[in-house]
Amino acid sequence: MYTIATLDDLRRHLNLSAKDSDEDDDLMQRLQAASQLIESLTQRRYCPRSQAREITLDRPGQRELILPDDLLELRSLSIGGVALNHSDIRLLPDDRDAPASVLRVAQGAALRFGDDAVSTISIEGIWGWHDRWMAAWRDSGDTLSEAGLDAASEVITVSDASGSDQDGRAPRFQVGQLLRIEDEYLRVTAIDSANNRLTVLRGVQGTAAAAHRRGASIETYTPPAAIRDLTLRFATLMTQSAGLLERESTPLLERLRRVTA
Repeated sequence: MYTIATLDDLRRHLNLSAKDSDEDDDLMQRLQAASQLIESLTQRRYCPRSQAREITLDRPGQRELILPDDLLELRSLSIGGVALNHSDIRLLPDDRDAPASVLRVAQGAALRFGDDAVSTISIEGIWGWHDRWMAAWRDSGDTLSEAGLDAASEVITVSDASGSDQDGRAPRFQVGQLLRIEDEYLRVTAIDSANNRLTVLRGVQGTAAAAHRRGASIETYTPPAAIRDLTLRFATLMTQSAGLLERESTPLLERLRRVTA
């Protein structure tokens, strides 16, 4: 399962009541299709993923590297297995809220991105596009209950599955939502509100399933607002005229499309 918006988002968008759940499976399929279409058309990913990427250098000794994808957080950088000092590197644009598209050697640093014997660089980080990355993760207001969570379990017990988050938004947990517990990402696939249990996919978006202690905080991911809204419009229009879909989406897609050449 991979969705940008959640099932609750789409149900609200369609003005469906809590009891109108007969078409939930179809709604989820439409959300997944809409998410895939938007990412295909813009050549960007709107849910963060952890990944180490090997990038071929254009030429030895270069001081600037154009990234093949949007980089939200740089975790490590190495050439030929040798780790580089982050202080020698600048991310451009220099904006913690926006993804970087260029790595540049800092002024005064002796570093180069390779020599005649090295043709690739390894970059490990969080990849994806967001216009407010520093506010993308929200405190759900809930924590792991009972004995915590082992690395194999696909069911999380929480205090209040349908309550409000720290900012008063309800429900705090939603089907299709991306969660973060410590360094692991999880995707919610079902919610048992009566027993305060979440069924989840473990270790998604390039992360590894891990054991987590009781009381560990659960964070929820908030996608870019414009992209979430576009996903909902796409999911609504996909069963209608293709012309309607094209007219609805073109202006925003043009602004967001990643330029690769």
